Amino acid sequence: MELRYVIPNMEKTFGNLEFGGKVDARRGDTQRENGRIVVKNRRYKLFSDVQRADDIEVVVSGKAGEKRFDYMEPVKLVNPKITVEGYAVNGRGFTDYILHADDIVKA
Repeated sequence: MELRYVIPNMEKTFGNLEFGGKVDARRGDTQRENGRIVVKNRRYKLFSDVQRADDIEVVVSGKAGEKRFDYMEPVKLVNPKITVEGYAVNGRGFTDYILHADDIVKA
């Protein structure tokens, strides 16, 4: 059985989310198609009242369009999923947990 993603219990894992702003695009977030650059993903920073130590970065499908919310405005994620990417640096293993969502909407 292949584990593709985990669907989090949003209330227990993240609690209330607030919008923090747009995050710069990374490799793979855009793609060239027919001579045009197409946005595959957009990244946003969110604040959580449960995960207080770090900001939360969510990857949203480019099809959802660019999101514009006021700073600290309460938001909710549509169909959130968590994926994992592993990598090695100097023989040591590290893991990134990545939060994906189909869309972000006002809470």
